[in-house]
Amino acid sequence: MNTIVVTYLSYVCLSVALTVWVAQTLHKNGRVFLVDVFHGNEALADSVNHLLVVGFYLINFGYVTLALKLGYEVNTAQEGIEALSWKVGLVLLVLGAMHFFNLIVFTRIRRHGRLGHTVAYAGTEGFRTFNDSVGDPVEE
Repeated sequence: MNTIVVTYLSYVCLSVALTVWVAQTLHKNGRVFLVDVFHGNEALADSVNHLLVVGFYLINFGYVTLALKLGYEVNTAQEGIEALSWKVGLVLLVLGAMHFFNLIVFTRIRRHGRLGHTVAYAGTEGFRTFNDSVGDPVEE
């Protein structure tokens, strides 16, 4: 079999396996964090968790597909391994960057929810101010 074909197949197999492993790990272990972020709302946390995994797969498989082409000839096993290590290394960096981006976003959401921001509410009793993190009226 041609060296470039072996390199491409190895790249796709390794990238898919790594992406699936990372996605499953994040899905399993991220649930507790998301439940906390969404103040115990497990249904919302599970839904967001599932949507994050779908988006994670789409972005990573899209990247793996777009980055498939090497753009140069691979004539030896050594060149194939070197090309493969470069490609898989980039996939790992993308996976890691996405993971940290998600952590930053949800940490900010979590922090925002714990600070408790006040909102105005126009009800039948007139305007009142509520702490939106717990729904309690704020003393004026």
